[in-house]
Amino acid sequence: MLSIVAGDGGMGRAVAAALAGRGAPPMAILGMPADPKTGHEPGRFLGAEVLFDFSQGDAVLQNVRAALAGGVRQFVIGTTSWADDRAEVAALLAECDATAVASANFSLGVMLFARLVEEAARLFGPFAEYDPYLVEWHRRTKTDRPSGTAIELSRRLIAAHPRKTRVAQPMVHGAPGPEELDVAVIRAGAAPGMHLVGFDAPGESLEMRLTARDRSAYAAGAVTAGEWLLAEPRAPGFHAFDEVIDSMIAATKPRPAGAVGASA
Repeated sequence: MLSIVAGDGGMGRAVAAALAGRGAPPMAILGMPADPKTGHEPGRFLGAEVLFDFSQGDAVLQNVRAALAGGVRQFVIGTTSWADDRAEVAALLAECDATAVASANFSLGVMLFARLVEEAARLFGPFAEYDPYLVEWHRRTKTDRPSGTAIELSRRLIAAHPRKTRVAQPMVHGAPGPEELDVAVIRAGAAPGMHLVGFDAPGESLEMRLTARDRSAYAAGAVTAGEWLLAEPRAPGFHAFDEVIDSMIAATKPRPAGAVGASA
């Protein structure tokens, strides 16, 4: 895989390390461009197949535009807070017959955890005494509140739950309404990431927790997404990381007896 990493922060460096661990170190790790208003020169991307973007929200559109001009046609975007530019990025991808996997989180554990949250919401939803909630805790220096992962978990829980329709607004006095999902955000210390989803009833509580020890799981998933894009032609435009996960799950299922290629 010939790749470039946009973003020289902790996540960008973790992706670069994961690529190197698979024998394909990136051609370059790009920090802030010399002129943030114009972005990187397209020539910086020549020869690359995949751009891993873990920069910052206001740089994604510029990075994609420059990379496309430099010949890149596959993108893995893990940057958050760029939703306002998503439509324009989608138009650029379609125009250039390019593909991207975009996700707020590329951890296999997080994505499977999200599916468990959906199923739990469906199971507990009919029982009004079980009230769901979400807590997320990241390091003090993390700027987005709530995290992209917490937003995605909230979205999935609300979509699967029959009584929750929206997230309770932060910093509003008074108890949340029965239709609101309460999301608590903690920014303290050096924690790399913790997400907890619970269902509380008068007589008992159930909690599901996922705690990251470092960025390695996130980085490994991003590299897997890049490999998935290169494995075979993909439809132009955006793809969810769920598609990558589904491919991984399908690859681990045993073939039925008598299938082509199955051993006797």
